[in-house]
Amino acid sequence: MKLLRVGPRENERPAVLAPDGRAYDASTIAPDDYGPAFFATGGPGRLQDALDAGELPELDLAGRRLGAPIPRPGKIVCIGLNFADHAAEAGAATPDEPVVFFKAPNTVVGPNDEVLLPIGGEKADWEIELGVIIGATARYLPDDEAAAAAIAGYCTSNDLSERSFQLERGGQWVKGKSCETFNPLGPWLVTPDEVDDPGKLDMWLDVNGHRKQDSNTAHMVFSVPYLIRYLSQFMVLEPGDLINTGTPAGVGLASDPPEYLTEGDVMELGIAGLGTQRQICGRAAP
Repeated sequence: MKLLRVGPRENERPAVLAPDGRAYDASTIAPDDYGPAFFATGGPGRLQDALDAGELPELDLAGRRLGAPIPRPGKIVCIGLNFADHAAEAGAATPDEPVVFFKAPNTVVGPNDEVLLPIGGEKADWEIELGVIIGATARYLPDDEAAAAAIAGYCTSNDLSERSFQLERGGQWVKGKSCETFNPLGPWLVTPDEVDDPGKLDMWLDVNGHRKQDSNTAHMVFSVPYLIRYLSQFMVLEPGDLINTGTPAGVGLASDPPEYLTEGDVMELGIAGLGTQRQICGRAAP
């Protein structure tokens, strides 16, 4: 299934895309709007049954805004330097263990919403990433099989960064990652049964029509199941949490000369089978 949320910001309703591309209102099955309780109580199975039985009202998506496929996650866990080519372009060694950091949960917006460049920032950068949404509580997982069972689905994620805040202002990376609108997500959450192998997905990102990133999740240093199992040794992952699994080479920071986003720039990005995004950059206001 492909889960999505439709409607004005802060007032989205849950929906589901059928294999034939038609959309259906899922409000009766997901009264918590695809929140943690939906995943923790077998919501995806109930939704699939209702869809198969023809019990859901059809929903016209024409002209409708798409929100992020989940409401605000409890936490966003990010993995740095998880592609060897990106580590190399950043002048860093390929890590022996995952590099883990967080970004603020309220950075999540819809896949086509405006991205607001922050006040005082001057080096906003793009990062196409595979997003993984957790569907079951995960603590001290013993193996990759248990980790895979904790996955609710996959999505396209743009893990934007303000490099001047991240790298030049001291402290931790979270400052450069947590600007408002800095995590467009979606358009859909695709359930694991529709993703043959999350380690073999083409991914790309364009800025103003020019290809900047072009890779495949096969080049990840640490696989998705490994990351979930690893993280569960240090924190409890909960339904609705988001993991951004790292970006490949091609970020603006590593361009020669470095290239950063400015007002009016257009980002277009996607991951095979997980859908595409398009954002126009604006400027934040007080």
